Amino acid sequence: MRRYYRFCRLVTQALFLLLFRGRVFGTHHVPRAGGALLVCNHQSYLDPPLATLALPRECHYLARHSLFRNRWFRALIESLNAYPVRRGAADVGAIKETLRRLRRGALIAVFPEGTRTPDGRIGPMQPGVVLLARRAAVPLVPTLILGAHEVWPRQARLPRPAPVIVAYGEPLSPQEIEGRSDDECIAIIRERILELMARYRRHPLLARRLRPPHA
Repeated sequence: MRRYYRFCRLVTQALFLLLFRGRVFGTHHVPRAGGALLVCNHQSYLDPPLATLALPRECHYLARHSLFRNRWFRALIESLNAYPVRRGAADVGAIKETLRRLRRGALIAVFPEGTRTPDGRIGPMQPGVVLLARRAAVPLVPTLILGAHEVWPRQARLPRPAPVIVAYGEPLSPQEIEGRSDDECIAIIRERILELMARYRRHPLLARRLRPPHA
């Protein structure tokens, strides 16, 4: 891990603990080395750092191309291993870059809902991430971010302090992906994220603040 990345992670961890009283569960499900895809639900702008701040390795981020328009912000997120993808289109360049990074052993966070949730629910997930995992022969790790919607909902201009939980579930291995369709695999991952949500929204940190669970 680069010193610069480690410093940024330490700053993020401090904010996570102080502002959001954050907790992380299930990190043993995330491979310590080798390529893998963190398949995350999408609650807020904070999700990329939240999804990876407790992991003891550098992570990479597939981010929408509009975030790279400002050269200063682009320089920042590229320095933290983000790279662009065009939403709503088959971005061949992003697919090739993702496969290249996975085959070199990168851990990449992806958000297959495609956009932030408007209400805290987990929406339909696009199966394209399964094709990437299949081609690179890497596992898919279901990753839950819970509470970030209350911290920074889509209609809010700025975030506010509130509790956040991040949890990782049992991965879908390359062997389990083999023989299943892409739609079946993404349905399994989504169901595992929903199971994590049902479990951790009962955590004392969140139980009094979150509304009843949604599918």
